[in-house]
Amino acid sequence: MNEQIKQIANRLKGLRESLELSQEEMAERCRKTSNEVDLYESGMIDIPLSFLFDVAQNFNIETSTLISGDEPRMNSYFVTRKGKGVSIERTKAYKYQSLASGFKNPKVEPYEVCVEPNDAPISMNMHTGQELDLVLEGKLQFRINEKDLILEEGDCVYFDSSFPHGMKALGGKKVRFLAVVV
Repeated sequence: MNEQIKQIANRLKGLRESLELSQEEMAERCRKTSNEVDLYESGMIDIPLSFLFDVAQNFNIETSTLISGDEPRMNSYFVTRKGKGVSIERTKAYKYQSLASGFKNPKVEPYEVCVEPNDAPISMNMHTGQELDLVLEGKLQFRINEKDLILEEGDCVYFDSSFPHGMKALGGKKVRFLAVVV
């Protein structure tokens, strides 16, 4: 697994240990199994962004702090220049770039997400809250709760993110979209 995933895994384990929680206690609070928490903390597998959202909400920490290791400092405004946001590449197919990583206590988590085309099945995830996804470029197959939607440039979907959801780039081209998680 890449070095960034290993660093996030170390921060997850450090957070859990500093809170004096067992893997079972963290798993229960984040709706995972203790085996899943153990695998995430090992740094040997991909850590779903949905899990990082749940950890952040449950333990009052910024998602961007888990991703980057840096504490946000701004509370009036924060500018993210094109291509300069804190990024996380979960897999070869998905790349997230935080658009508010330096802002303290954001009410939403905005990301620019790039999905590369591939032949793998859609990977489903879920997390607490709601989400808005606005397609900026490309054509996206979006699946929620066993329903498939096709979204093109300018289309958006707003949904309850506690339902299983996932996406896939269509047409052999990369998809770029704005994801806002509440």
